[in-house]
Amino acid sequence: MRAAQPDQTVRSARLHAVRPVLWVAFAALAAGAVLCVVGWYGTSGERFAERQIPYLASCTVPGAALIVAGTVLFAHGRSTLATARVEELYELLVAAGSPDTTTERPAPVATSGDLLMVPGGALWHRADCPLVAGKPEAVPADAHILATGDLSPCPICEPRPSPITPSPER
Repeated sequence: MRAAQPDQTVRSARLHAVRPVLWVAFAALAAGAVLCVVGWYGTSGERFAERQIPYLASCTVPGAALIVAGTVLFAHGRSTLATARVEELYELLVAAGSPDTTTERPAPVATSGDLLMVPGGALWHRADCPLVAGKPEAVPADAHILATGDLSPCPICEPRPSPITPSPER
């Protein structure tokens, strides 16, 4: 057996434990809805407030509490399922072969020397950055804009500006 087998057993046990939680959540939501409807029906048939209070106390308030509890259980079950799926995806990626983990940062995704920007944007990019590649509105980032510091370098393509000479209009 492989070394990943115990992790898969733990994940499988966690997923099997989540299913009953989801069923309890659905049951609490359904029971809460039924109690709220019964409380509303009983309250609507009574003319005086003192005769409506027992329906509110015995049906509507517990029904609302069950709805809240069911919603919390449902959210917990869904987040546990999502966590298990993310862990499974991570293990698949690790098993498929990850890049060398000894380096601090992966190599940038773009290597072009041309610098571009999108008008109105806050970042400047390399020309082959996936965020601006193929966009007709991308224009060259001139040295003056880079020198003023109005734009920040893109965190994805990590552009390095060419040596900037100050413009004569300063």
